[in-house]
Amino acid sequence: MNSLGIIALVSGAILVVPMVCRKIRIPSIVGFILVGVLVGPYGLEIIGSGSTIQSLGKIGMLYIMLQAGIEVDVNDFRQQRTHAVIFGIYSFLLPFLLGLLTSRLLGYGWVTSALLGAMYGSHTLMTYPIVSRYGVQKNAAANIAIGGTMLTITLSLLVLAFLRSNHVYTDQLSAWGLIGRIVLTFGVVLFAFPWIAKRFFKRRTDPTSGFLVVMTMMVLSALLADWAGLEGILGAFMCGVALNKLVPNRSPVMGRINFVGNTIFVPLFLIGVGMMIDVSLLWASWATIIVAVVMIGTKLAGKWLAAWLAQRSFGLLGVERQLMFGLTHATAAGTLAIVTIGYETGIFDPGILNAAVVMILVLCTSASFITEYAAKQLALQEEARLEAEKTDNSWQLMTVGENRHFELKELSELAELHEAEFASEEDWAEAARLINNQRRASIIYRPVQPINTISRILVAVPRYAEKEHDFITCFGLIRRLSSQIGAKVVFFTNEDTQRVLQAFCRRKGKYLRASYREMEDWEDSLMVAKQMGPDDLIVLINARPSTPSYNPLFEQVPEMLGKFFADHSYIVVYPEQETGADTPDILSGDTPQASKTWKIVSRLKQRILSFQQR
Repeated sequence: MNSLGIIALVSGAILVVPMVCRKIRIPSIVGFILVGVLVGPYGLEIIGSGSTIQSLGKIGMLYIMLQAGIEVDVNDFRQQRTHAVIFGIYSFLLPFLLGLLTSRLLGYGWVTSALLGAMYGSHTLMTYPIVSRYGVQKNAAANIAIGGTMLTITLSLLVLAFLRSNHVYTDQLSAWGLIGRIVLTFGVVLFAFPWIAKRFFKRRTDPTSGFLVVMTMMVLSALLADWAGLEGILGAFMCGVALNKLVPNRSPVMGRINFVGNTIFVPLFLIGVGMMIDVSLLWASWATIIVAVVMIGTKLAGKWLAAWLAQRSFGLLGVERQLMFGLTHATAAGTLAIVTIGYETGIFDPGILNAAVVMILVLCTSASFITEYAAKQLALQEEARLEAEKTDNSWQLMTVGENRHFELKELSELAELHEAEFASEEDWAEAARLINNQRRASIIYRPVQPINTISRILVAVPRYAEKEHDFITCFGLIRRLSSQIGAKVVFFTNEDTQRVLQAFCRRKGKYLRASYREMEDWEDSLMVAKQMGPDDLIVLINARPSTPSYNPLFEQVPEMLGKFFADHSYIVVYPEQETGADTPDILSGDTPQASKTWKIVSRLKQRILSFQQR
């Protein structure tokens, strides 16, 4: 078939396969692989081996790893990093040891057994698009699995690089040279690339240019990883982690990455995987079938034991164990790399090569079904939780002096303010009049630099802010914004409010990486200006008159911002005022009445203090 015919065939498959799979209720990943088997050189031979489809499909695997690195929740990942490392050790060591045992029982030598163990220990996040589609990528189990993936891939590829260098390249590449290349690759990808990308995003804000920068760095990272004796998929994953702060999940750049990857590259990759599978191997030789069954059993047993131990160790739910198991037993790129190199260097025989191809087909299919089920269950649980926590909050976002509708919309999407209205006022007096004449939560935003280039969020919180009816919602705004842009939060507040914020920051599933500075009262708020850096975002929690945290000095906020924060982006937040509430003025000497939020916070404080006293 000529080139145009192949393009038409593949385009039609990309369009039709997801619809058909939804009808018959199987994951689309399985559908694309079966299409590859059907049209490939071992099927109807419509598309030959070594075609452009397979070359372009390699980018699909890089994209999946890039997406996993970018979408990981930075705050939750930092909280779960110890668990991720432990799970990574489980997920590599258990299959590796089982692989050594079963390979020796099959009569293979120690070198072959060790390389097979490394193959069992590795896995590919092939089913991650399912997790992303259901929106559960921020679940603790998903974060732990993604973090552990980096360790398992690294360990597996280091075993591969070591065995390959000893077997073939002893005179050409010393162990120190290999280590030097790996260190250099990590340094360039994790430090140099973010530095370059941040300066680019400050000068160019259009999403198309940002998309091209990310994709270029992804390919360069893969090339560097290959040069270091590792695999391109590890380089792409490192690139995603490095650019995590600069590419928020809800940004236009991420929208383009998702569209191009999910629409073109990932389907091409899956079709390419199917094209490599020779179904006739299933009945060609009993020896191949026996090896394939042992390989599949070893991989499934090792990965399931790792997920089960993680559930026991970290107190996860059964469905979360299933999600981890589904994510970590699919295999493609890493296995293909190890098997191909092992075969080319003479470590593996043709039987292992054929059995590995069969294993890829079976494990990709089983992982797709397991991940689909677990992700759907977790999504339903999350939907029920969100419905229970749903509030009637509506937000008003505005700018003063200039119309910045695009920036307001971007802020609302990053902070997940779904019911938001946008406005622009001529001056602060008009803005203050509008805010004081209504009770809903309001924000005044002044962007000086792209929000994805922010390094820290400095938040000034006045005394008694925790007694505001809507304080917990304002905290959620800051937490979500920090999570999206990967910025560290620094709270400036008094000791009592600091205890409340610490309780909020430590909540399970709502973790926020934050530090604290003592600010006794609003008179000390200028200390924020003394500690701010060039890429800091200033957030001031304000209040309306006759509310618990109101301070007359709030009237001087416009002058303070113009004088001390003119070169920085800032957000002024006005919490929602409770409808019909008769809140006494704290300056009159009366003690403010505790709101519903304050009662919840008080119970949290009492538990923390009682725990500390033990």
